[in-house]
Amino acid sequence: MQLTKLSGAMGAEIAGFNLAKDISKNLAAEISDALAEYGVLLFRDQNLDVESHKNIARHFGDIFIHPNFNTGDHDPEVVNIVRQPGDSRIVGEDWHADTTMMAEPPMGALLYALETPPYGGDTLFAAQWLAYEALSDDMKKFLADLKCVHSDIKVAGPHNKLNSKRATVVREDDGWKPTENSHPVVRTHPVSGKKCLFVNHSYSIRFEGWTEEESLPLLNWLMDWGHRPEFTCRLQWRDRSLAFWDNRSTKHLAVNDVHEHRRVMRRIQIAGTRVE
Repeated sequence: MQLTKLSGAMGAEIAGFNLAKDISKNLAAEISDALAEYGVLLFRDQNLDVESHKNIARHFGDIFIHPNFNTGDHDPEVVNIVRQPGDSRIVGEDWHADTTMMAEPPMGALLYALETPPYGGDTLFAAQWLAYEALSDDMKKFLADLKCVHSDIKVAGPHNKLNSKRATVVREDDGWKPTENSHPVVRTHPVSGKKCLFVNHSYSIRFEGWTEEESLPLLNWLMDWGHRPEFTCRLQWRDRSLAFWDNRSTKHLAVNDVHEHRRVMRRIQIAGTRVE
């Protein structure tokens, strides 16, 4: 496996594979180990149609159906993330892990670049195991048994009116209801065994048993601490690039710095398990 690190903190670019043809049980096991170590993996120059994209995903688990992007007008296993000139909002513009309001959040995602701008539109990633390791011992003890409530109230539903602001739409029907679940503030990665912070700006709303007002100072501090520059890497997209990130141990953010160019990505998420 030809591997080049993306930063001193995390991330790796892997060369030497045509994943559509080379994916196998053994290769998937190697990739899983690298994913647990580096948090996000980048594969350049991949030729993936929808079926080959799905086939790769299924080597790592069942495909996750996103409840808010499942609008009934497209393949529910695939989300096309489109940014059009003139959009005032984009998908993933705040630091987040994906879909953490679910009882079993996805373990990861495979994002494939179909059409990228000539510059910008990068994605930042942050290693939540490094964020945890850098905390003081007393803070680690305080957080050990704390749980956080995660909800999609800020990123979906008719009250946010997102569909009027961006090309990628979510459910805004009257039948939409928020999804809410609690998870440990510190989770243990099932492969690496490392402890990771597990709070994020898009979904974390309060500590379990606390009010939002009581939670806000510490919760905001933890969420911002988790993406200090020394914990991050920056992924620069090109057409036919594929990124695979570990949703259990990383956060990410789509940089909203390109306004005059179209950007089209195809995402497939992989089902996960309960957070422990």
